[in-house]
Amino acid sequence: MTQFTENPPPHLHQISPFSNLAMNKSQIIHRIRPWPGFPTSSKALGSFGDANCMEQLLVHCADAIENNDATLSQQILWVLNNIAPSDGDSNQRLTCAFLRALIIRAAKIGTCKMLTAMASAQSCYNLALHSHTFSVFELANFVDLTPWHRFGFTAANAAILDAVEGYSVIHIVDFSSTRCMQIPTLIDAIATRLERPPLVKLTVAAIMDDVPPMFDIFSYNELGLKLVTFARSRNVPMEFRVIPCSSSDGFTHFVEHLTLQQEQKHHHQLSPAEYGEALVINCQMVLHFIPDETLNIITNSSPPYTPSLLAASCLPSPLCSSARGLFLKSIRSLNPTIVVLVDEDADFTSKNLVSRLRSAFNYLWIPYDTVDTFLPRGSKQRQWYEADVCWKIENVIAHEGFHRVERQEPKGRWVERMREANFRVVAFGEDAVAEVKSMLNEHAAGWGSKREEDDLVLTWKGHNVVFASAWAPA
Repeated sequence: MTQFTENPPPHLHQISPFSNLAMNKSQIIHRIRPWPGFPTSSKALGSFGDANCMEQLLVHCADAIENNDATLSQQILWVLNNIAPSDGDSNQRLTCAFLRALIIRAAKIGTCKMLTAMASAQSCYNLALHSHTFSVFELANFVDLTPWHRFGFTAANAAILDAVEGYSVIHIVDFSSTRCMQIPTLIDAIATRLERPPLVKLTVAAIMDDVPPMFDIFSYNELGLKLVTFARSRNVPMEFRVIPCSSSDGFTHFVEHLTLQQEQKHHHQLSPAEYGEALVINCQMVLHFIPDETLNIITNSSPPYTPSLLAASCLPSPLCSSARGLFLKSIRSLNPTIVVLVDEDADFTSKNLVSRLRSAFNYLWIPYDTVDTFLPRGSKQRQWYEADVCWKIENVIAHEGFHRVERQEPKGRWVERMREANFRVVAFGEDAVAEVKSMLNEHAAGWGSKREEDDLVLTWKGHNVVFASAWAPA
């Protein structure tokens, strides 16, 4: 478990129920009647209550909104509002979150004036999702709720320990959406398993993009102090520094900073092996925020990428000409000892709204389903946990362009990218598998793990959730 936990986090803002929005049921009924033969009674609407029917209704609604069919979209929204309460079962809450996102999208493209008013009321709800800034202890509690993040931490720690054995200095570059919550367990493992604790230099990518979980940049001072103090208590010398950065430019300036550091060391004619330093690049749930090919294709004139960086890229492949490909190539140029890549095994990159909706619906039921196993109905912590998922759904469905930052890719596509960038896979050892299984024993029985080729995959009731892979320069 993460070492920072003290007291349970305070209650966060409640997610306002859908009935509080401007979409008043009686108003809609008077404005427009459902199409002929469409069920209107509560008993008849009950037949629409299973997940497959809800998904189909959402798909038809998305089609109507994209075709600017205000009448049909209102009719379907009326039905969805009746069968998907925000305090219902997991499928109903999932559908309610998609319904909110579709309303916001409809208002953005002007499908009908009524939806614009509904979206205005929705803005208060959005503020509730975004307004809480996590402290170190709150974030530690958030991460420990499920294996969603702990799986990646556990697998990564095992791979890192294997890769850095024998080095006197370990430089960890941490790209993480959970702001170093992995590091305490890694420090503990270094202190316990390595014969002589090395100097740990931790460089943290302080991602300034407005994505949950929110973490105040000033809290990094507190975080650094706690990490250094904890490392000292485990007899591990540690240095800590933070570099503000953004995923929207592919972390270009952050990587340039690392490159400059390495060039200064090379100026003294020292290679990483010669000065005994292992470079670890740890990527936990953040690389999907980097723009992909569906958003833009980088060219020589596209800032902030320099011609020299483009010239250093690999074959003229779309995977290498994107911001993601360029990021991986720039990381490869640093000649790291190991790169760990952990992310959600989903595909939210389609330009087609319906395809994206289907993919998201058939993946994001998992956090709604799992929450029933560890948080009671009506608890504030449950609302806090689901607020994160609601934000993701809204971003995937309601936004486009650079505002749509949730652009997850499946494991297979990341494997292609890593190979294009001249990395070779590093298989997880049996120790990693055993540690993951031990961690999962602390959680509900539905969680599991499996090997897929050389990677590890977290599953929920047999469905892929998160993958972990390790890589070294080819």
